[in-house]
Amino acid sequence: MKAWMTALWAIVLREALRFASQRGRFLAALVRPLVWLVVFAAGFRAALGLSIIPPYQTYITYEVYIVPGLCGMIQLFNGMQSSLSLVYDQEMGSMRLLLTSPFPRWWLLFSKLLAGVAVSILQVAVFLAIAAALGIELPLLGYFAVLPALIVTGLMLGALGLLISSTIRQLENFAGVMNFVIFPMFFLSSALYPLWKMQESSALLRDICAVNPFTHAVELIRFALYGQMNWMALLWVVVAFAVCMLGALWGYDPERTMMRRKAR
Repeated sequence: MKAWMTALWAIVLREALRFASQRGRFLAALVRPLVWLVVFAAGFRAALGLSIIPPYQTYITYEVYIVPGLCGMIQLFNGMQSSLSLVYDQEMGSMRLLLTSPFPRWWLLFSKLLAGVAVSILQVAVFLAIAAALGIELPLLGYFAVLPALIVTGLMLGALGLLISSTIRQLENFAGVMNFVIFPMFFLSSALYPLWKMQESSALLRDICAVNPFTHAVELIRFALYGQMNWMALLWVVVAFAVCMLGALWGYDPERTMMRRKAR
């Protein structure tokens, strides 16, 4: 057990040192949601009226509504950034070396996931602090209750990044695949608009948003920020995590990777 924890600590420390040396990555993670919060929310406030919907007890402004979605945006982009480092590690050979260690493949990938989740939670915490300074008031209890939700959603989005990275062999291909995944997941969700607004536009669009795992990640965060549990959202997020994690384990099977390289 001690050896397993040593491996976990080594992977987390490596990711922390990498993150500390990439200050631009930290700033970029904050710029995107802050632009939505400060700029776009001001324009949408008059155009989008929000009725009383759970977990809210009264009418809310658009800025308040999009905060959980922007927290999810930070975790989504961080999960993709972490997967980018895995693609780089594959090209350099360090990933293959790691996977041939005596530790189980699932533990090594899970350790990588935990390191990414820790980084994303730090980014979300800073964003929530800035949002509070800008006047976005949330229940005090919510800042503590949201932590478990952020861990679960971070694991799911990180596992998605692992799954994507297992299918990419060159850094040049990563940007296109990342945009193909990130933007549809973000915009086809309840991050920016409630599902009832989607229903007014198109029933099909609403159904697509309803089955999007990112929608349920956002709703899990939203309810947690108000000290409530959305059990259906939790179930969807856990199922999505299990599917993505199993796919990543299969994708990072060293024997399968070696056979594919020999076939080439």
